[in-house]
Amino acid sequence: MTTMLEVLNKKLEEHIKQSVDVVSGGSAKSYDHYKELCGVIRGLQTAQVEIADLVRKTKEYEDD
Repeated sequence: MTTMLEVLNKKLEEHIKQSVDVVSGGSAKSYDHYKELCGVIRGLQTAQVEIADLVRKTKEYEDD
């Protein structure tokens, strides 16, 4: 299960990097697009935090 979550986390990181590249490169088509990308980044980072917490809890469970 942890491996699957690690793969998911890597995919999320790729999506974050793509969105950050657009924002930092000034390639957002409009202010609305910029805000949307910021929301996407924030949402994906929140998902990563939840995945990390789940991985931690899974490892703790497996150690017991």
